[in-house]
Amino acid sequence: MSTPELIRIATRDSPMALAQAERVRTELAALAPHLTTELIPVTTTGDTWLGDLSEVEGKGAFTKEVDAAVLAGEADLTVHCAKDIPADRPLPEGTVLAGFLKRDDGRDALIHPGGRSLNELPPGTRIGTSAVRRVAQLAASHPHLHCVPLRGNANRRLDKLAAGEADALLLSVCGLQRINRTDVITEILSPETMCPPIGAGVLALQCREDDTATLAAVSGLNDPATFRETTAERMLLHILQGHCNSPVAGYATSHRNGDLSLRASVFTPDGKTVLNAHEWAGQLDPAALGTSVAVALLRQGARELIDSIAH
Repeated sequence: MSTPELIRIATRDSPMALAQAERVRTELAALAPHLTTELIPVTTTGDTWLGDLSEVEGKGAFTKEVDAAVLAGEADLTVHCAKDIPADRPLPEGTVLAGFLKRDDGRDALIHPGGRSLNELPPGTRIGTSAVRRVAQLAASHPHLHCVPLRGNANRRLDKLAAGEADALLLSVCGLQRINRTDVITEILSPETMCPPIGAGVLALQCREDDTATLAAVSGLNDPATFRETTAERMLLHILQGHCNSPVAGYATSHRNGDLSLRASVFTPDGKTVLNAHEWAGQLDPAALGTSVAVALLRQGARELIDSIAH
């Protein structure tokens, strides 16, 4: 099999996405020093649209144009946040997930200028977030707080916080790490307090399924534990057919003895109904674990709950 000399990496052109692509370039350089890489920045609908994502194809708004660059032959590889890749429909025809980099911290972080923790925030505090998952969980656990819609990349949201558009923010820990802004974190929330989204902290590599040279070149970047975790989570979301307006959360964990566990929740947007499931599997196929947890949630009424939410 021929080894490529150049791999063109398509990526969103936001600061965080570019940082993520640079991580891939660095790891590829360590794996195959002979390889040359080139970044192909792409502006996506999700980066320019600041309204409801359901009006512009949901999470696919962050991936469609980047995937199109690969399918058109303008790039060889894409780097996506796994949480942005829809699981309720197939990947674009002709593409395949080539692997997942070792998982970063998938937890949520609270940013409060006054240094207060989530439990210390007074009634009426405005929390800036547009994630239905966060809104629903806060409504269930901290109903005295008020969520205000705030979209844009992490730097833009921090600017909006400084401008007084919100009193506090919820952002991903890994996102803040990638743009070197962990200094603003007030509190890191445990997965039990704020269950992360499917694929949290995971960078996914995607390329054309017939590009065997690129597939072989990047295969060494795949982290087996992250692959198992993400496979279980994405199968959960696929079975549930969760869409961008579905408050669905799920987080798989690899344990030292090789076991895999998956915790997942489905909420109504107002947080008044919460469905939970948590299962452990030894060496069970991760897709089977994801299916099992999804079935447990479906038995509690997740199908009716998800279908009742417009998207």
